[in-house]
This record gives sequence, C-alpha cells and structure tokens, in this order.
Amino acid sequence: MKRGDSLYRRLLGWLLLPLLVLGSLILIQAWVDAQRTADRAFDRLLEAASLAIAEQVQWQDDRLWLDLPPAALEMLATDAQERVFYSLVDRQGRLITGNALLPGDPRQGAEDEDTLLYRHIDWQGLSLRQGVRRTRVEDWRVREPFEVRVAHSREGRDALAARLWRANLAMILAMAALATVGLLLAIRAALTPLTRLRRAIRARDPRTLAPLELSLPRELAELRDTVNELLARMRRVRANQERFIGDASHQLRTPLAGLSARAELALRQDDPMRWKEALIAMQATSARTARLAVQLLSLTRLANPEYRPDRVPVELNALACQAVRDHWASCHRQGVDLGVETAGDEVWIHGIDWLLAEAIGNLIDNASRYGGRCVTVKVEHCPPRLIVEDDGPGIPEPRRMLMLRPFHRDRDDLAGSGLGLAIVDGIARTHGARLQLSTGHDGRGLRVVLQFPGDTS
Repeated sequence: MKRGDSLYRRLLGWLLLPLLVLGSLILIQAWVDAQRTADRAFDRLLEAASLAIAEQVQWQDDRLWLDLPPAALEMLATDAQERVFYSLVDRQGRLITGNALLPGDPRQGAEDEDTLLYRHIDWQGLSLRQGVRRTRVEDWRVREPFEVRVAHSREGRDALAARLWRANLAMILAMAALATVGLLLAIRAALTPLTRLRRAIRARDPRTLAPLELSLPRELAELRDTVNELLARMRRVRANQERFIGDASHQLRTPLAGLSARAELALRQDDPMRWKEALIAMQATSARTARLAVQLLSLTRLANPEYRPDRVPVELNALACQAVRDHWASCHRQGVDLGVETAGDEVWIHGIDWLLAEAIGNLIDNASRYGGRCVTVKVEHCPPRLIVEDDGPGIPEPRRMLMLRPFHRDRDDLAGSGLGLAIVDGIARTHGARLQLSTGHDGRGLRVVLQFPGDTS
C-alpha cells in the first residue's frame, strides 16, 4: 500500500465505483423509459386522431368522401407547436384528401384490416412519428378499403420525454446523495472498531506485553488474537532473555568476585611466592572469564532472530584441519592427544566458516575439560558429517538433552560454563544440521555428530 493511502479511501473508492456504474445504468434506463412513455402517450393521440378521421369517411357518388372535423387534428396540437399531417388513401394508394401525401407502411399487406401500426419516418427533411390505420367503409352497399395516415413532428414527444427524464433525474440524484451519505456513515461505523484497536495499541505502555482485552467484530478479533499471540511469544522471549541475563550475571559475578578476593588476599601478603601463586590463579580465572564472555556473546548472537549471516561454500576437511592446528598447543599442554581424520574426497557444504570453527573449538574444549585424553575430529562424506569423539567419561543418555540447555553442567565440581553444547546446538540449527549425541568408540566417551543437509555442492 502506498504511503498516505488509507483503508477508508480504498473502501470508499471500491464501493463508489459500482455505485457510479449502477447510477449510470439507471440514468440510461430512465432516459429510455421516458422516451417510451412519451411515445405511448402521443401514440394514443395518433390512434385517437386516426380513428376520428376513419369514422368520418363515407361512400358517396361512387367514391370515398371525408368531412374532417377540426377536433380530429387539434388533439395532436400541443404547446410544442408540432406540425401535423394526414392523408386519406384508397386501395390503389391514390390520395383522396389530406394536407400531405404521406408514405404508406410497406410491412402492412393488403389483406390486413382494422390494423394500426406506428413507426418513425424521415419525410421531406422532417423527423415524424406516423400512425397508419387500414380499415373499410362500413356500408350496406359497399365495403371499400382505405388507409388513414396521420403523422406529426417530434417536438412534443421530445419535450415530454425531457420533462419525464428531468423528474427522474432529480429523484435519482436525491437517492444517490442519500446513498453516498449512508455509505460514508456505514464505512465510518464499520471502521470504528479498527480505530478503537489502533488507539488501544497506541495507549499501551511500551514496556507491557499484556494481551489486548478489547471487544471487536470477528474479523478484527482474529487480528487481535494474532497480536496477542505475538505478545505471548515476546513474553516468552523476554522471559528467556531475563533468565539468560540472570544466569550470565551469576556466572560472571562468581569469577569476578574470585579475582577481587585473590587480589585482596595477595595484597595482604609480603611473600613474593604468595604473590606469584595469586597471579597464576588470577590468570587462570581471567582466562576462564574471557572464555565465558566469548561464549556468552556467541550464544546471544545465535539467539538473535534478526541475525542471518550469508552462507558460503565451506570445505569441511580444511576446516577440521585448521581447527585442530589452532587447538593443538593448548591440548598438548594438558596432555590431550588431539588428532584429525579427513574424508578421502573434498566435502563441501554451504555454511559460515567461523561459526563451524567455533563449534569444533567448543567440542574440543569440552572434551579436554571433562576428562578426555584422546580427542579425534572426523569428517565423513555422504551425508556430510562433522564428528568430534573423545574417550572421556561421556554423558549418561538421560542427561544428554539437558546438556543442550545454557548453563547446564553434568558435574558441578568441574570448572565450566555449561555453554559449549548449547552454542554447538545453536550453530547446528543455524546451518539446518542435525545434532546427535551418542556414546563413543568401544562404549566410552562422547561422540558428537553434526549431520548437514545432503543438497551440498
């Protein structure tokens, strides 16, 4: 919808358009009806005039004779000053009397008697309405057929049709005005619930996510319910965020408080060895805190629904080898045997390389932190799979799904943030991959599999 457009104007336009078409058709029909009514009225006059003339026709001296009364033609004269013509014609078509030789009607045969036919004719540059009556002289001696042809100009007819049409036009315009006013009021009344809904939304506190409680028609009630469903999802998201922020603040507050306590304790000592021990402990705590902060940022970014990075072709063999090289030194210092097994062919997927490297790094860190002495990163083909397997104590099957929750740890006595597997699960969902947790080789350790979609290139 264009900016500045409104539902009111759209409804008004779509409703007025058929009304205009209907009004035009009504005006055309009114004009046609006015013409027909005027023709019927003046045709009755033609009928009466032709009948009056026919009744005066007599048979005298072996010929037709007409003594035309003035009233026979005066009845056709109106204020419009029409021109009136008549003809009395015998069976051979010869003019007996009249003020004009009017043409006959070719559609009327000689066998037709006591008939009256109307038609429009153009005669000597005039547009006339003609009535032709064919009848016979009713006499005991002879029955001579003849025709009475009467015609008059259209001024009176047109004037009467115009008056009738103007009367109808005034009524139609009055009805159109009432219909338009009624339509405007109806549209405003129909849109009143929408206005109430808009005002209710605008009047709400931006911080509240309570559902809308407003009585609305069925169509707008569906919109209200949809908005309430959105508010409910936002409440769940906000609750998750508040819970995550609370957990994150607790996780960060503990190592920060430890750093402060270590520093305060070291300042009370005079022995340099005590200082060194405190510095070593503070360095380890700060490293864990830095790692926790990085994991928190990663998890927050993955949880953001607006975060949609572009995927590019990624080769899993090269990615796994690089991740092993990046973590080999730290694993070697901890006495962890870190290795990689690549697939025979190149394995390409569409993904985000740094996110996948983050997932491998979290899995290696979890494996070495929770007792794994041998950690292997594997790449498999058909379907593309990325596997990290260790020989540590593993995770009992009933608790595996719980480990995907943020800040959930299997052992409280071990140092850790409980974010590693949660981040891996978020990265898997970002790539449309399936995350599987199972027991490692020979029934020991943990085997984590990221199986990617098969439509790779």
